[in-house]
Amino acid sequence: MRDPKTGEYSGFFSELCRNFGQNVLKVKVEFVDTTWDNIVAGLQSDKWDLSLALNDTPEREKAISFSAPATDYNVSLAYNKNNPKIPKGAHTIAEIDKPGVTIAVMSGTAQDKAISGVIKHAQIMRLPGNDETRLSLMSKRADLLADANITNMLLTEAHPEWAVAIQPNPPLAQQEVAFGVRKETSAADMAVLNKYVSEQVKSGAVNRLIKTSVQAMLVTDK
Repeated sequence: MRDPKTGEYSGFFSELCRNFGQNVLKVKVEFVDTTWDNIVAGLQSDKWDLSLALNDTPEREKAISFSAPATDYNVSLAYNKNNPKIPKGAHTIAEIDKPGVTIAVMSGTAQDKAISGVIKHAQIMRLPGNDETRLSLMSKRADLLADANITNMLLTEAHPEWAVAIQPNPPLAQQEVAFGVRKETSAADMAVLNKYVSEQVKSGAVNRLIKTSVQAMLVTDK
C-alpha cells in the first residue's frame, strides 16, 4: 500500500523487494507508480525490473515469467458488519449476490476477474486503485470490497469496530503470488531471485513480514 501523505510504499511485498535489492543485489530500490492495468506492460517495456505481488496465472505466463511463490492468494469480501444488506454469518457468494448490493473492486486485477466470473445479480463497481476501493467501502458507496485476502485482513485488523470479511467457501480464485519478471531474464538471475524467495518463505520471514505489515497498519490508523 502507498501512504497518500508521504508517497512511501509499505507492506510485506514491498519489504521483501527492499530486502532483496539492498541485501542480495546491493542496489538501491526505487518504486514506480503504476496501475494494475499496466503492471505487466510496464515490465515488458523496461519501465521497471520487477512487478510486485502478481498472481501467477496461465494468461500472464504467456507474457512474463514468475519467481518462486511468496504466498498464496484468494479473494475475500470485506464489509461493514452493521450493513443490513449482508446476512450475518455469510460465507458464500450466493448470499451476497443480490440486486441492490454493490461490490467494489480494483479494475484489471485478479480479484476483478474472479468476482466478475461469479457475480450475476449484484452491481460491480470497478475503480482504479486500492485507495479508491477502500474509500468506497468506508464511505458506504459500496457494500462490499472484493480484494486479496491479505489486503482485506489489513483492513479488518485496522478497523475491528466495523470491518469484517467473508472468506468464500470454497475459496475464490486460489492462486500463488510471486514477483513478475521479464521473459528474457537469465536463468542465473532467476536462480538468485528464486533462492531468495524460497529461503524467506522457509525461514518464516515472509510470515513475519505479513504480521509486521498488519501491525504497521494498525499503528498508522490510530
